[in-house]
Amino acid sequence: MSSALPQVREILASVRLDPVRYAIRDLAVLAEDMARQGKEILPLNIGDPVLFDFCTPPHLIEAAAQAMRDGHNGYAPSPGVGVAIEAIRANAEEEGLRNIQSIFITEGVSEAVDICLTALLGPDDNLLTPSPEYPLYSAILAKLGIQKKSYRLDEANNWEPDIEHMASRVNKNTRGLVLINPNNPTGAVYSRSTLERIAEIARRHNLVIFTDEIYEKLVLDSESHIPIATLAPDVAVVTLNGLSKACLAPGWRVGWGIVSGDAAAVRPYVEGIHKLLRARLCANHPLQYAIPAALQGPDEYLHEAVRKLRTRRDLVTAWAKKTPGVSCVPPKAAFYAFPRLDIEEDDETFVKGLLKEKNVLVVHGSGFDQPPPYRHIRIVFLPREDILQDALNRIAAYLRERAP
Repeated sequence: MSSALPQVREILASVRLDPVRYAIRDLAVLAEDMARQGKEILPLNIGDPVLFDFCTPPHLIEAAAQAMRDGHNGYAPSPGVGVAIEAIRANAEEEGLRNIQSIFITEGVSEAVDICLTALLGPDDNLLTPSPEYPLYSAILAKLGIQKKSYRLDEANNWEPDIEHMASRVNKNTRGLVLINPNNPTGAVYSRSTLERIAEIARRHNLVIFTDEIYEKLVLDSESHIPIATLAPDVAVVTLNGLSKACLAPGWRVGWGIVSGDAAAVRPYVEGIHKLLRARLCANHPLQYAIPAALQGPDEYLHEAVRKLRTRRDLVTAWAKKTPGVSCVPPKAAFYAFPRLDIEEDDETFVKGLLKEKNVLVVHGSGFDQPPPYRHIRIVFLPREDILQDALNRIAAYLRERAP
């Protein structure tokens, strides 16, 4: 009898995953290798406030802990627990949302996006997504085998969507469009007129608007954030939000979706969403009890967070103005800046070189589907001012060293 071992045959991953990229985490793998070699990395790559000097509010922690002590540790109803859903509804109605047809709680906004896109899109459909975009949407579309059609965000117009380009991208197979407002990675906040024109495109073509508003409470200037659903109560809108950013609890993975629009029009789609919600059982049960505390409790922590972010945003924009080879539309919300660099190499090569030579980790603009020939980087301005200034000085030094 032969003792030879059978030949190993690889088990290949699905070809649908070939286009899946998530630059924010992919670059972190390289940084982790350097950290294991004893290098101290200055991280400006990931939007996690609690990695820096921001703390989850104690009243949210107590609400979740009390829920555990009260025995809310089994499965929850698939859409979510009643008190949390009612808190979301009250908050939405206070903001001006009408025609609310469904509210459901998910494991972060990421799961909400996955469920909502899966419930809507079929093999021949397509979805409009922004460029630059948050890469979650492309990853989910790749997993589903759905065509993505990008529309431009206009840097010359404060990164507002290019409405004419958006309208030109719609065809008979387009089912919806994605808005990220306030925007990641640019920090833009969209104007009322822009939102009204987008709503009209959706109305004309019977599209679902997926509006990611996770940064709505982190507006840094006098501009106010306007939920697009408040401007178009007749249009099918899925408003996405959660506890990750403004409530400083990203690791809790608590998100939600609000479906609004004409009841008869959205009913079949809502039924599809709820079918998928039931199939995955439920979101984290006890942490849902932090939602009423977050939406109805004290918010002094939020004012302090916005104050710190405004100071750090101003530091980045001042740096961009005085640094040769850098230009930056000042971000109006969130904690991201998206400066353009005057460099000869592609932006991914630049950020990898910056990491290896200066130990500063940022994300390249092409990782957010920003097409060539543009060269951008996303800077997270969450760190304390001294750390942030050190990192910015190193970026400027790296640019000087590579200047022609």
